[in-house]
Amino acid sequence: MTDNPGHIHGEVFDAAVIGGGVIGCALARRFTLDGARVVLIEKAADVLDGASKANSAILHTGFDAPPGSLEAACIAAGYQEYMTIRDRLNLPLLRTGAMVVAWSEAEAALLPGLMAQARQNGVDDVMPLTEAEARRLEPELGPGVRAAFRVPREYVIDPWSAPHAYLRQALENGARLLCRAEVTGGRFDGEIWRLETSRGVVRAGLVINAAGLHGDRIDAMLTGTQHFTIRPRKGQFVVYDKPAAALTRHILLPVPTAVTKGVVVCRTAFGNLLVGPTAEEQEDRDHAVLVPETLTALIRRGTEILPALADHDVTAIYAGLRPATEFKDYQIRLDAGRRYVTVGGIRSTGLSSALGTARHVHDLCAGFGFGAAPLADPVWPRMAMLAEDEIRDWQCPGNGGVVCHCERVTRREIEAALTGPLAAGSLAGLKRRTRVTMGRCQGFYCTQELAAITAGRLDVPMTGGDT
Repeated sequence: MTDNPGHIHGEVFDAAVIGGGVIGCALARRFTLDGARVVLIEKAADVLDGASKANSAILHTGFDAPPGSLEAACIAAGYQEYMTIRDRLNLPLLRTGAMVVAWSEAEAALLPGLMAQARQNGVDDVMPLTEAEARRLEPELGPGVRAAFRVPREYVIDPWSAPHAYLRQALENGARLLCRAEVTGGRFDGEIWRLETSRGVVRAGLVINAAGLHGDRIDAMLTGTQHFTIRPRKGQFVVYDKPAAALTRHILLPVPTAVTKGVVVCRTAFGNLLVGPTAEEQEDRDHAVLVPETLTALIRRGTEILPALADHDVTAIYAGLRPATEFKDYQIRLDAGRRYVTVGGIRSTGLSSALGTARHVHDLCAGFGFGAAPLADPVWPRMAMLAEDEIRDWQCPGNGGVVCHCERVTRREIEAALTGPLAAGSLAGLKRRTRVTMGRCQGFYCTQELAAITAGRLDVPMTGGDT
């Protein structure tokens, strides 16, 4: 990581962003590109280590967001900006489209209202489908389909390269990153915030709380007020081996409820097939425990949707937590007097909305006077391409050889992820940057070589072998 606490503590930043999730990364980018001096503070050893480490990796259009909501506006703006910048940042896009499938007459009765809601949200290309039309598009669908509609512009993306790209662009244009720095207190003297962290004091003219699962607690600690309460919602996922991806072309969505978008079946950018998430309320904000009975039910549901899944192997299982609150909409609040912004309650749509959310927050702070002018010629980093259907590094000369054969990760990709302005700080971070050890063997064959390559370069060393 490029954090240098000694240097950071000697500066007064225009903006300090608390939280290195997808929202924090997008905020750091937006404020930096618009001319502000930014520091991003993350308590973990690497970014994307909280809620953003686990999601469905879908670029949503916002067709089912509450019309007129802040969430709908941020998703629409975020979607548009992603489509505008992705080529320059070398970010993948699987143009799958989505299909909302009704499995009962009661669900089928809800489809016209959902399509009307989509059109209210500006998603006016949704198309109703009869059962026969749905089956022509998705021949592997199980029995029980009543009707469906198609959302052509719902796509699959890489859940990690996008936020990494946002933050890396911020860093390469002057932003700073301070990891392993938990915020423990702070005060505002009328002009400058003085944030106390486990790695020293950070001073900034504006504080943006994007702390995700701990956002309400940061509010209470820094401002003495709390306008929402985080209610962690666990999502468990099952990932199938790559041959299963041929079973579907679309993102298969259920009819959403007031609580959740429901269990999704879709391909991933990495060539697998994903089933999940669940939506389970819990108190614990830090641990998402996998439950065998729930995973069995998830596998059963996946096989009901695509019966042929029964013949395919599960590669991996994982779980994450969404920072839900007691409110349906995002909780973004500006305290202009204290030059403080809370960006809370960003649930499962955060990956899609991040760029729009960042722009909204920047607009809220437009009168604060920092950032004399947007950068005239910002650096545009090119991210490593990890999508299965794109040209990968293993196909290019001079890559140093393949280390992880399941995911075809090269030595050159690993070395690149361990260096530079956004170097991996942990094995989990290295996985998110390269997909090393995330294939069918889950690192059984490449762990020893990987341990040798990463020796002395991660905050928490890998174990195994004699290295």
